[in-house]
Amino acid sequence: MFYAQLFSFISRYNGFLPNGDRGRRKSRFALYKRPKANGVKPSTVHVINTPQASKAISAKGHHSISFTLSRSQTVIVEYIHDKDTDMFQVGRSTESPIDFVVTDTISGNQNNDETLITQSTISRFACRIVCDRSPPYTARIFAAGFDSSKNIFLGEKAAKWKNPDGHMDGLTTNGVLVMHPKGGFTEESKPGVWREISVCGDVYTLRETRSAQQRGKLVENETNILQDGSLIDLCGATLLWRTADGLLLTPTQKHIEALRQEINAARPQCPVGFNTLAFPSINRKDVVEEKQPWAYLSCGHVHGYHNWGHRSDTEANERECPMCRTVGPYVPLWLGCEAGFYVDAGPPTHAFTPCGHVCSEKSAKYWSQIPLPHGTHAFHAACPFCATQLCGENNCVKLIFQGPID
Repeated sequence: MFYAQLFSFISRYNGFLPNGDRGRRKSRFALYKRPKANGVKPSTVHVINTPQASKAISAKGHHSISFTLSRSQTVIVEYIHDKDTDMFQVGRSTESPIDFVVTDTISGNQNNDETLITQSTISRFACRIVCDRSPPYTARIFAAGFDSSKNIFLGEKAAKWKNPDGHMDGLTTNGVLVMHPKGGFTEESKPGVWREISVCGDVYTLRETRSAQQRGKLVENETNILQDGSLIDLCGATLLWRTADGLLLTPTQKHIEALRQEINAARPQCPVGFNTLAFPSINRKDVVEEKQPWAYLSCGHVHGYHNWGHRSDTEANERECPMCRTVGPYVPLWLGCEAGFYVDAGPPTHAFTPCGHVCSEKSAKYWSQIPLPHGTHAFHAACPFCATQLCGENNCVKLIFQGPID
């Protein structure tokens, strides 16, 4: 039984990790029903005043969440096996409790391959997703994941509190943010509102800054249930949740390849050099080829590569289009490879600005309006294929191809 799939916004590499998928570190992660349920649910609550008592509870081998209130007092919530759910964990750690290992996203415009993340902002055990094992297979997200000792530990400085009903809850350092699109993941969808998810799965408005001590306000009429197209931000990595039903309506990799072949079969030409242009094979996703189409992103005119059009008063990558004299970025075009990011199966007619990734009109316009978290309190639209911050009048441009003259 296939529950859903998580897609990661992969920096610079058009839906692929630079060194390929390796074990649990991959560009996407499929969630399947486990042979045996591994979910857990809250059980006994202990108020602990001595380290010895805390060790005694840990010795039981159960999952637990520890809320340190002071040096002398800790509340430990024991979790017991839940035969009705499967649990999947996401984080930066490569330890065995993590099912999907994620790494920091470096935006595509930082194209130095030597760029290193000196200090990751992604939690080692960032979040957990719990799926019901019976229809309708509801999936819920919670902040924080259990470590190798089956514990979630919220220290003295972590944001935590006791709810009116008596149960403890808290937030992770940099938080787990979720945004559900209005209207599902379709060409008609609109951006939803970003919320923060607590350790126990409640929904809150965003904190003033990402790691502020003061939590936001409880949003009582919203839940932590994931839906097709939900976005999950882990402060350094953004994930897209696609349900099994949603993916049935999404173009496949074969469909995208067919679209590539179809546009190449039309033999688009450079309007100046008259040479035939062709999108490279999806396997050749990072090598600019001789026939590769290039575009002026201010106007959308598609050309072959050439050296003219430089203006002394413009930036290095800006050129003057010989067709309409518009000045703007001049970049190679790449077909967006990851099918999970497409909202429809339309032809590739639009390019994101300034990276040049190409997809359908409705997909381009959808992602152009989605604000993604950036840093501690900023939001901006980004290309889903390379995480580059979008710019320009509409964040994307309609491409103008010239057909063959003969």
